[in-house]
Amino acid sequence: MMVVSLFQNVSLGNTSLCYDHPNSCQKLSYPLAFKIVFYLITGVIILLTLFGNLMVIVAVVHFKQLHTPTNYLILSLAVADLLVGGVVMPPSMLRSVETCWYLGIVFCKIHSSLDITLCTVSLLNLAFISVDRYYAVCHPLLYHNKITPLATLVMVVVCWSFSTVPALVMMFPLFTNDESATFYQEDGVCKGLCMISLTPVASLSTSLFLFYMPAIVMLYIYLKIYLVAQRHSRLIRNAQVARKKMTVSISKSERKATKTLAVVMGVFLLFYAPIFIYSIIIPVSGYTGSPQLFEVLSWIGYSNSACNPIIYAFFYRWFRQAVRNVLLGKIFNENSSRSELSSD
Repeated sequence: MMVVSLFQNVSLGNTSLCYDHPNSCQKLSYPLAFKIVFYLITGVIILLTLFGNLMVIVAVVHFKQLHTPTNYLILSLAVADLLVGGVVMPPSMLRSVETCWYLGIVFCKIHSSLDITLCTVSLLNLAFISVDRYYAVCHPLLYHNKITPLATLVMVVVCWSFSTVPALVMMFPLFTNDESATFYQEDGVCKGLCMISLTPVASLSTSLFLFYMPAIVMLYIYLKIYLVAQRHSRLIRNAQVARKKMTVSISKSERKATKTLAVVMGVFLLFYAPIFIYSIIIPVSGYTGSPQLFEVLSWIGYSNSACNPIIYAFFYRWFRQAVRNVLLGKIFNENSSRSELSSD
């Protein structure tokens, strides 16, 4: 998640210590059955995330038909989701079940930074995808002049380079509270904790600029796209605009792509909104909150990374065909990269 808050483990049920150390955090011991179920559920989420996004990456990279600006942004989003599934989720799974961090201070820094960075990458990719869809639907004649492969490359570079800033800002002592100044020292807060503490102002500011404002902008863009699409549909139905058959077909394809990517954006906002709202409530309430609720909301956000390939499979026939070709090994045939996939 982008913003995480500092709070101690509550004393519920059977508790012990994470380490045999005077300043150790408390460890909450869950029943074995709960651990097995949680490992099973999170393991399935991780596998779906890795498999689904790997299929998206292979499909877009391999098939030349899919080398379009929109799909390059989808590729960037899939890479971010793949890294979430491969690097962020497994350590988070251990922390959620064991209620302690056993992977060391250095990896805690790396894990927290990647968590923040990859969430921001996904959000910025979705923002640029909304811009891509705006030109495709609202200004189709300008689309190929504005959304070029070079422009898309710039968008992707901006996504990944700018997304490192929030992680650096949150690590910088000026924006954190007094407790977090010594957080990453071995015995700073308590040994066995891996979370970041922010001042209420910093927490509100980062949430505002890195979630709420981009979300509002994207919702505004898609609302405008929807209104333009509705107006075009009425004109076509009323025969007030003469169009060639091919033009109508392309328009339908663009509308379907826009609808699909709007669903992707909506699911992202739906899954991440709870943790961002909670990240504001915690600092304002004096850093008192349930660690268990935080973990649940975090995993709701993480599971979004497994959803996008499922959405593509539901809406895109070309993605289903591409996955079938990959699983059957047809991508190793000669000239398989030039295979024709369904355009809808």
